[in-house]
Amino acid sequence: MTSSDTRPNAPTSSDDRVRSSPFRHSETDRDAAPQFVLPLVVRIEKAAPPARTDALETAARAVLVLLSDERATAADGEWTEAVRSWQDARIRKVVRRARGAEWRRAEGLPGITLGGRAAVDGGPPAAEVRVFPPVPLDGWPKDLAKLQVSGTDLDDPEPPSAPDLAEPVLWLNPEITMSAGKAMAQAGHGAQLAWWELDDAARAAWRSAGFPLSVRTPSAEQWARLVAAGLPVVRDAGYTEIAPGSCTVVADHPALRRPGASHRVDGL
Repeated sequence: MTSSDTRPNAPTSSDDRVRSSPFRHSETDRDAAPQFVLPLVVRIEKAAPPARTDALETAARAVLVLLSDERATAADGEWTEAVRSWQDARIRKVVRRARGAEWRRAEGLPGITLGGRAAVDGGPPAAEVRVFPPVPLDGWPKDLAKLQVSGTDLDDPEPPSAPDLAEPVLWLNPEITMSAGKAMAQAGHGAQLAWWELDDAARAAWRSAGFPLSVRTPSAEQWARLVAAGLPVVRDAGYTEIAPGSCTVVADHPALRRPGASHRVDGL
């Protein structure tokens, strides 16, 4: 199953609280609160699936776009209550796949569709990911509940280029194997943790730039330095695919880097 849940009261290796986070910080309260899930649907046409990295990056950006949308932030926003309820409990995300008529039905539901990188001649099409406002864990809309969770395996036709370190990078744990759907959810978690730790000015700048980001996998040595750098770290709850407490993503946003901390990631 391609579901994912991060632990919001343990976002970084050095600080148990997230700036401006809306959570209750009690373990009991989060578990006792009504549980919601953030649905994401990736378009995977049988004959022309998107590239894996493009899908991961598009999913992460989709989460950020929803979090910053006025429908989710305004006091009277139509999604505000659902987004807050979701953030006050476990931060669950589930990625499902759709094609053809399934995708068209999904697009008919309230949500936001994001496109990935423009297709290169002869290469895979740009990724398309639609994110929806959170729904109760057992209250999915019928047209989303029918979509498959499995079958989200994707590949990159060639290794992704080195990331631009002047922009945010979501680093995946090189020692963990995840399906594309699971990794999409984890990348979304990483983007979300970075968003919560940024101040208002940094958030506004990231949003106005269109939420540029990269998703990459460092070497084991580079990963160890990143985990120790004081950046937000996703620790998965372990419901699917990987062990509970596994560190899956480091969210490396330039505005969150500590002075003097090593962020060398050369050799990718």
